[in-house]
Amino acid sequence: MTAGATAILTSVLAGPAAHADTYPSKAIRIIAPFAAGTGPDTNAREIAGELTKLLGQTVFVDNRPGASSIIGTEAAAKAAPDGYTLYIGTTSSLSVLPHLYTRLPFDAEKDFAPVSLLGVLNTGLIAHPKVAAADGKQLIAMLRAKPDSLNTASQGVGSYSHLAGEWFGSASGTKMTFVPYNSSSPYGDLMAGQVQLMFDGLPAAAGSIRAGKLKLLAITGKARHPAFPDVPTFEEAGLPDYRPLAWQGLLAPAGTPAPILNRLSEAMQQAAKNPELAEKWRQYGGELRATTPDAFARFIADDRAMWGKVVRDARVKLD
Repeated sequence: MTAGATAILTSVLAGPAAHADTYPSKAIRIIAPFAAGTGPDTNAREIAGELTKLLGQTVFVDNRPGASSIIGTEAAAKAAPDGYTLYIGTTSSLSVLPHLYTRLPFDAEKDFAPVSLLGVLNTGLIAHPKVAAADGKQLIAMLRAKPDSLNTASQGVGSYSHLAGEWFGSASGTKMTFVPYNSSSPYGDLMAGQVQLMFDGLPAAAGSIRAGKLKLLAITGKARHPAFPDVPTFEEAGLPDYRPLAWQGLLAPAGTPAPILNRLSEAMQQAAKNPELAEKWRQYGGELRATTPDAFARFIADDRAMWGKVVRDARVKLD
């Protein structure tokens, strides 16, 4: 083999490792499949700010909302696997969507390389203050006595809030009337009493709950959440297997070199140690949580399987 050929072969074999040694050498884009100014967007920008400090290069958020997060997710799946385009995945985009649609322009399992979990948001049973039940156990008794007597808001058929409500109904043996809000927030109507219940992650409702404009009847988790110590868990209401979590995590296009994934995961784990950021997540009923790529891959696989059963039981299909 000639010296030139040997040099080329050596360069090819060492390419990913050498690239990882100098990574990152330019700005990193994070595709976020949700609109600017939303709660998930705020979370994405906070973590981008932390990564900017830790990686020594600008990390910025590129919002690609639309089509129930399909537009942004497809763009991320088709990006170059070089570590300079990343993606914020969620429960809805990677665990739920694959079960709602027969065909998608991406493969949620094969097109992404997990980097790290970002954080989880406990799901709450949120109610208008005039709902007579004081907790989840009393609400279940009310609904069993009077099926369909309460209207439950959702952010559209097949949305996280809708499926979390369907799961609750199946687990508790109760029936509710679901009212979908496909293009607007339901919280105004919930506070006005036009709908009485909603199942959702807590950031959007936490302030109104503390102000007494809404009340929290139950929350997911193995133990009571420190931000809402007086609120019983769903397990205390008799539903030990009801455990929906709204999560966000960082992923890269499939084929991104493992050394780069590990570098990013290490940065995420360092970012999760920021006490101010961790406290923000606690205050709205969540937990800032970073993982290794392998642990995040297992987390997504388990979550996707769990939501598959929920979607099948609810008989929801969007195509």
